[in-house]
Amino acid sequence: MILFNNNDMQSMNFTEGRIFRPLIRFTIPVMGALFLQSLYGAADLLIVGRYASNPDVSAVSTGAQLMQTVMSLISGLAMGTTVLLGQKIGEGDRRGAGETIGAAISFFSLFGIVLSVALFLGTPFLAQIMNAPPQAAAKTCSYIRICSAGLLFIIAYNVLGSLFRGIGNARLPLLSVAAAAVINIFLDLLLVKGFDMGAAGAAAATVISQGISVLASLFLLRRIELPFLFDRSSIRFHKDLTRMILKYGVPIALMDLLVGVSFLVILSIVNSLGLLASAGVGVAEKVCGFVLLIPSSFSQSMASFTAQNYGARKMKRAYQGLRYGILTSLLFGLGLFYLAFFHGDLLCGLFSGDPEVIQVGWDYLKAYAIDCILTSVFFLMTGFFNGCGYTRFVMLQGIIGAFCVRIPISWLMSRQIPVSLFHIGLATPASSFVQCILCGLYFLHVRKELKKREVRTSGS
Repeated sequence: MILFNNNDMQSMNFTEGRIFRPLIRFTIPVMGALFLQSLYGAADLLIVGRYASNPDVSAVSTGAQLMQTVMSLISGLAMGTTVLLGQKIGEGDRRGAGETIGAAISFFSLFGIVLSVALFLGTPFLAQIMNAPPQAAAKTCSYIRICSAGLLFIIAYNVLGSLFRGIGNARLPLLSVAAAAVINIFLDLLLVKGFDMGAAGAAAATVISQGISVLASLFLLRRIELPFLFDRSSIRFHKDLTRMILKYGVPIALMDLLVGVSFLVILSIVNSLGLLASAGVGVAEKVCGFVLLIPSSFSQSMASFTAQNYGARKMKRAYQGLRYGILTSLLFGLGLFYLAFFHGDLLCGLFSGDPEVIQVGWDYLKAYAIDCILTSVFFLMTGFFNGCGYTRFVMLQGIIGAFCVRIPISWLMSRQIPVSLFHIGLATPASSFVQCILCGLYFLHVRKELKKREVRTSGS
């Protein structure tokens, strides 16, 4: 096991020793980081809503939605680095692992510059296609331009997180997100309330806080022993490694992007049912964002765990880790099912004080309660497939679930009389059920193929 200078910041070698305990120790900080990231955006909107005007609130809401889409694209691409780095470490290829980081730095630097310029120049068009209200159009453009100007910090923030997860360290990303969240709240209050900068202040706070977090992460990175060889000569465009990063990352990024679009389509369907339905589903979706943190964190952990064991050709450990992960996630999923299905009014009440909105939100949330159980299975399996590098299948099953199941069912249910948000919400667990079946069948295929590979390797 490779130790950092600080014993509390260990890089985990998942290829040896116990399985369950290290997996849980790794998952908890990942869960904490995802939770803080969810609070991150909520803090911006809360402070702007309290100390700025309605156009500022609209600008932050619209601009943040666009930047969240961009972040999904970046996070998906960065997952390619996590997978490839974990595999190189599992193989014991220290030089290859260092060159993977160098390739990632080179690619994401160029990608960040191109994307930043494109977003900055295309800001008016983006604000228009997102239907920014005329009163908030200028403020929306200001928010997007400021975030675009600081996009390299935002990208570095995500790439560093993928690096740490690839070497089996989830504590440093947690500390990084925690520092960014605290600084962001302080700067929000200073710029939005103190200097009356509104949406522009919120955007500047986001960029500055993530920039400081990146610098802090780089400082901590210099103080730890890395499980790979890395120097300045490693930072270059390694053609083959960059291709592998994109091979693993592009399908995940595309899936995240298209799944996000599918939920926007469903939101549009719900919005057509009236203001009460729109408000209720909006509240329920906020609850769901926190509820799904648990299976999402297990999925990320499973990707890192599997990548190392796949690289070390220790698939029995990977299978055992998947089994432990699914069983543990299921226990949480059953608890969340009970809470969301039978006490969803309490959860919705955290985001709204209107009894009608709470009741409507709870009706929709009951369908998501079923999804708590199903995502505990297929999120873990997609994490396993990502770790093995089978990201194209992950993309395919995600697209099938979104466009062949979720959208058609939600549309059909919205045409039923009387309309039930519970029935519309059932489109999501229906999609998850299909994805569970697809993942199960593909797992059997993968296990068979890997067993053949082991036989060929031992025979040679």
